Amino acid sequence: MDLDQNILRSDEQTIFRLRGLYENYGYRRFKMSKFEAYDLYVRNKDFLVSDRMITFTDARGVLMALKPDVTLSIIKNTRENEPGPRKVYYNETVYRSGKGDEGFQEIMQTGLECIGELDLYHIYEVTALAVRSLAAISPDYVLDVSHVGLVSGFMEAAGVAEEDYPEVMAAVRSKNLAALDSFCQSRNLSGTVRALLERLVTTYGTMESVLADLAPLCVGGKKTREAWEELNSLCALLKANGLGDNVYLDFSVEGNMDYYSGIAFRGFLKNLSAGVLSGGQYDKMVEKMGKRCGAIGFAIYLNELERLGPAQPAFDTDVLVLYDSTTDLTALTTKLSDLARQGKRTLARQQAGGDLRAKEILDLRGGAKA
Repeated sequence: MDLDQNILRSDEQTIFRLRGLYENYGYRRFKMSKFEAYDLYVRNKDFLVSDRMITFTDARGVLMALKPDVTLSIIKNTRENEPGPRKVYYNETVYRSGKGDEGFQEIMQTGLECIGELDLYHIYEVTALAVRSLAAISPDYVLDVSHVGLVSGFMEAAGVAEEDYPEVMAAVRSKNLAALDSFCQSRNLSGTVRALLERLVTTYGTMESVLADLAPLCVGGKKTREAWEELNSLCALLKANGLGDNVYLDFSVEGNMDYYSGIAFRGFLKNLSAGVLSGGQYDKMVEKMGKRCGAIGFAIYLNELERLGPAQPAFDTDVLVLYDSTTDLTALTTKLSDLARQGKRTLARQQAGGDLRAKEILDLRGGAKA
C-alpha cells in the first residue's frame, strides 16, 4: 500500500520529502542520543545559539546535557582520513533557550553535514541542497549567501583591527549605517574606507549582479580575490542547474569568524520573518575540535514552519459512505474494509453536509446495495 501523505502533518511531510532528497545525493541518516557530555558543549559554547543548557548527572557521576546542537556530535563522531567526505543527514530534537528567553524549547531540526576533504563541488552540492530544501517546502523562498573571506578581506583592506571585527559585524548584521559611521568616526577612518565598509551593509542583490559590481574591489587582496572567485564559480554552477534565481548575496548573514571559514547562508520563506534555514562552511570549528578536515552543512528549523499553518489537503476524505437505519451493517462494514484495503481514506456518516470535502460519495441509505 502506498503511503498517503495527506495523513501527515506539515512538518512530517517536509521531513519525508527532504529525507528522500538527501538520500538521493548519498547522505545517510545520523541518529544520536538525546544527551551528550556537558563538557562537549561548554568547550564550544561560542558555537551554540545559547550557552544555557538542561543538565543532569548520570549514574557514573558525569555531568550530561540534553543536546542543544547536533553538529558538534557529528564532528565528535567523525573519524579523520575517512575515504571521501562523510555525508550525513539528521532529524533530531534539540533543547535550547533563545536569546532573552527564560525557558527552554524543544526544537525539531532536520539538516545535513558534509565533513572531510572538500572541494568546490561539495560546496556547490550543499548550497544546492539548501536551495532544493527550501523549494521543497515552499516556492516562495530566498537563500541569502555571504562569504567570511570576502567580509574579513574587506575589513583588512579598510584597516580595521581584528579586535574591532565584532563591533563592525554587529553593525553589518543589523544593517545599521549609523552605528558603522560612528565606528569609523571613532577610529578616524577616511571617507574612502567608510565607503568600502558601507558596502558590507548596503550590498544586496542576485549573486550574479552583486559579484559583477564587487569585482573591481576584489582584485587587490589575496583573501578577497579567492573568496570572490569561489562565489563566482558557485554562482555559475547554480545558474547552470537552474537554481540561481532565488539566491542573493547579503553580507549581513551571520557567520562567526572564529568558526566559519567560507560560505555562510540563511534561508527565508514568505510570511516568516525569522530564517528557517542556516548553515555554512565551518572548517575552523572542526579544527578547534582537533580534526584536520573541512566541513559544511545546514539545519532547517521545523518549528518555524508551524507559523505557515497546517497543510490543507484538497479533500478531507476519499470516500464518504452514507448510511441509515435501513442499511445492512454487514454490507457497510465489508465495504469499509474493502475501501481501506485499497488505501482509500474513508468516512462513514449518517448524512452529508457541513464543510466536509470528499472525492466520492457512496450512498447506502434506504437499503441501497454496496
